[in-house]
Amino acid sequence: MGFPLIGETLSFFVTSNSIDMHPFVNERLKRYGPLFKTNIAGRPVAVSSDPEFNYFVLQQEGKLIELYYMDSFSQTVHNDNLSNLGGYFQRYLRRSILRHFGHEPLKRKLLSELEDVINHEVHKWTNLPEVDVKLQTVPKKRKAIKLTTWVLEERMKGYSYDNSAEGCNKKGDFLDEVIGDIGKEAFLTKEFVPYLLFGLLLATVETISPTVTLATMYLLDNPSALQQLTEEHEEILKNREDANSGLVWEEYKSMTFTRYVINETLRLENVLPGMLRKVIADIHVDGYTIPKGWVLLVMPTALHLNPNIYEDPLTFNPSRWKNIGSNGMAKNFIPFGGGNRPCAGAEFSKVLVAVFLHVWVTKFRFTKVKGGNIVRAPILGFPDGFYVNVSRKHC
Repeated sequence: MGFPLIGETLSFFVTSNSIDMHPFVNERLKRYGPLFKTNIAGRPVAVSSDPEFNYFVLQQEGKLIELYYMDSFSQTVHNDNLSNLGGYFQRYLRRSILRHFGHEPLKRKLLSELEDVINHEVHKWTNLPEVDVKLQTVPKKRKAIKLTTWVLEERMKGYSYDNSAEGCNKKGDFLDEVIGDIGKEAFLTKEFVPYLLFGLLLATVETISPTVTLATMYLLDNPSALQQLTEEHEEILKNREDANSGLVWEEYKSMTFTRYVINETLRLENVLPGMLRKVIADIHVDGYTIPKGWVLLVMPTALHLNPNIYEDPLTFNPSRWKNIGSNGMAKNFIPFGGGNRPCAGAEFSKVLVAVFLHVWVTKFRFTKVKGGNIVRAPILGFPDGFYVNVSRKHC
């Protein structure tokens, strides 16, 4: 359990210069096996990389475990009662996100909107001598809060809560729904909403941006995989009546090799060190007890980089997914969580990456310039960025 008070926190946050499992996890897996205890930031933590146990326990939301927000995250989003709200807050947020960013809105309008935005942004990259794919666009917290507060205030001007006022600013989007619920939900206040928006912005940028960066890096280092990806997307263009028309949902669903590339990137990436849950009832496993009140840290990295599950696990090999069935994925591939509470933004994230790859290989050429070093501390990072030169393709 480490030193008094700090436990093993310092070891947990040591920087590792590798895509491999963080040494903190690797060393303890070899010494103790797939389920061990530690102390991080003064809290007793059970760490699990056991696929059977993970699959079981993630099905026990509300019975044995519940969502756990670290104190620092609660402070970041300016709501010290976030942990106490637990599942209720998460259910509210999940419903709202799925309503605006889930399968149906993606299919109906977001797919084409994402293509337009990504095409516009990547085109701007052609005017630069080099661009860091890992966009350094995460504001400092104070500026981001100031911006989101301004957006909220602008939207609330003339807003009618009873839908009766003329000149209503409603746009029918996620922010409108949140504003409409201010006062109806105990945790939603005018002061809290900017922090909520900042938290969602941070979660989006800090997960999708590394995925795009890593996929780009691996594909540029693997010409055969890039060629196979390019051929798949060129075939989509050939099968269109109008080659200049935008992506449609059926085309996205037909991107088989693209899906392999995204899965392989997510398997290697493991942006976050794990999934946190609070134990709300004693959990008995293999003769041991995880006591109520402890924190459970489920480690996808230890599954995704396990040589007994994935052959040559540190190698980028999208074709391995041809032979991986849904049963194996349910227990051994959990980049978006599992059980009753998978990430609400999972489909949105996969669509966004797929659209980025489509725009890239059909309209642009990327050439590596510099960077690409990877660290885990324990969150995945690119300390010197990953720079490419971007040019238009000429038919």
